[in-house]
Amino acid sequence: MGESVRVDTWVWGVRLAKTRSQATAACRAGHVRVNGATAKAAQPVRLGDEVRVRLHGFDRVYRVTGLPLRRGSAAEAAKHFEDLTPPAPPRVERPAPVLRDRGAGRPTKRERRELDRLRGRDVES
Repeated sequence: MGESVRVDTWVWGVRLAKTRSQATAACRAGHVRVNGATAKAAQPVRLGDEVRVRLHGFDRVYRVTGLPLRRGSAAEAAKHFEDLTPPAPPRVERPAPVLRDRGAGRPTKRERRELDRLRGRDVES
């Protein structure tokens, strides 16, 4: 194993991006930072570096614990990083929707049929 690998190769190798070109595009777009600085695709990553990747609108923080030679299984990839991402804030529950009282507001289809029958506009016959 070498002492460093390209950051796009590392992001792809630990399965943070589906393809190597997606990893490279993420670096070009500024979504990958190494030790706090925006990383170009060819920037080397070494053991102990902190890699911050923006995935699906959220920043994920990883510490490099290994340098993969190739892309492997998810279990194999998990050996090459330590997830330092802080836990997400608790979700705020929204209040339950207010249901209308029966008879208030617009009549239901059943109520409209009954009204039509009362008014003599029976369509069934």
